[in-house]
Amino acid sequence: MFESMGAVRIAILAVAAAAAIALAFIVRGMMAPDKAESAVAAAPMAPPPKPMARVLVAKKDLQVGYRITTVDLGWQDWPVESLNPTFVTDGGKPKVAPPEGVKKVANGAATAAQDLMSGDEPMKAFEGAIVKETILAGEPLTPRKVVRGGEGGYMAVVLSPGMRAVSIPVTSETGAGGFILPGDRVDILQSRSQEGGKGHLTEVLMQNVKVLAIDQRTAPEEDAKTIVGGVATVEVAAQDVEVLARGRAQGEMMLALRPYSDIGGPSRRGGLGANQTVRIVRAGDVNEVAVR
Repeated sequence: MFESMGAVRIAILAVAAAAAIALAFIVRGMMAPDKAESAVAAAPMAPPPKPMARVLVAKKDLQVGYRITTVDLGWQDWPVESLNPTFVTDGGKPKVAPPEGVKKVANGAATAAQDLMSGDEPMKAFEGAIVKETILAGEPLTPRKVVRGGEGGYMAVVLSPGMRAVSIPVTSETGAGGFILPGDRVDILQSRSQEGGKGHLTEVLMQNVKVLAIDQRTAPEEDAKTIVGGVATVEVAAQDVEVLARGRAQGEMMLALRPYSDIGGPSRRGGLGANQTVRIVRAGDVNEVAVR
């Protein structure tokens, strides 16, 4: 009898253990949704997207003295809250930035289309401007860092190191009929009476000099072939300023237009007996030698 009672106790304990295990699984299943809900609740909410504007920036590093073209500029999305009043925007309404990685191709196409519609005018306003302070790639353009023709400080930026800007009175007769434009190369000549009335002496004062401006125009208008002005501003070395100053005091000077191929050549003094440069070509090697 005792043996049968022991077996009954063992069976009861086994049933109780099984019931306890089943209850544990039931309780765990009931608690699982709560944990999931708490995990969802604990997850931080993504911040709302910020409104963005499009700002005109440099595509590459622009050094001091560099002349800007529209190829050097581009549009870049910029947070509206970080906009500076000096930044140049495309004038469009601020837009909300899309989530990262969403329809990049479509966004790129939309940006390109917007460039065509609204990007031309602000870029053209900076075309031809000279960099006054270094502008890094991706940096917004500001009027403080560039100077345009007709603005103060323009000529000081355009001048090469060690060079000076000198103005010469010209007319349509002494300025090649107005065909001399800013950026051209010229020789500066002077014809004056010799002492004692022994005829006239024509002398080349400077050779291959760069023209910086005609009057206050530093670039010809679109499709313009001539500029008739009263003053030509040329670029000469500091030690050659006295040559032009003396020539101006002695009488009228004339500009002779040089070919476009001379643009890369150096400027130098002329005059009777002055050193001249002779180009010697030998076995394919080109050398320039100064001779008297």
